[in-house]
Amino acid sequence: MAEADTKQSPFAVIRTVLDNFYRLGGFVSALFLMAILLLILVQMLARWTGEVFPGAPDYAGYCMASASFFAFAYALNNGAHIRVSIVLNSLGKSRRLGEIWCFAIGTALSTYFCYYSIKTTYWSWKLNDISQGQDALPIWIPQLPMATGATMLAICFWDNLLNLIFVGDHHITSEKLKQASTD
Repeated sequence: MAEADTKQSPFAVIRTVLDNFYRLGGFVSALFLMAILLLILVQMLARWTGEVFPGAPDYAGYCMASASFFAFAYALNNGAHIRVSIVLNSLGKSRRLGEIWCFAIGTALSTYFCYYSIKTTYWSWKLNDISQGQDALPIWIPQLPMATGATMLAICFWDNLLNLIFVGDHHITSEKLKQASTD
């Protein structure tokens, strides 16, 4: 009987996996931000020594886009995205319907963007498209983090929408979000 008490439900396991998945996106985003710092430092050192680091601005741009896209799901799950809390609070008893409406729109848009970012990445790889900058990098390489981050965001939106519909609450956690709903 003790084994049954300590065993987690499948939903709790899924919740833990998803939260860790979003946290991983935030961690990868932080790594890309550190890569930007390193690229800037290397570029500064190259200038001071009279060397040229071709493509450094392009790589920094790729890292910035990657950092942004990997951070989207983590930011959404932690309540860091812009929300319409004032409008939702004014809905009173219809707040849940308003949240479902907002999450449905966000889910549709993120799923649409996810699909087309994956499709774009695939065709860039298939056609062997290269960037127009000095680096002449196959463009699917910097597009892959964008597609991955967009996929993570779509999963996060679906996760929160389905939880809101079937459980009655989303999983966005933030002290600011809690304060906004009590004001």
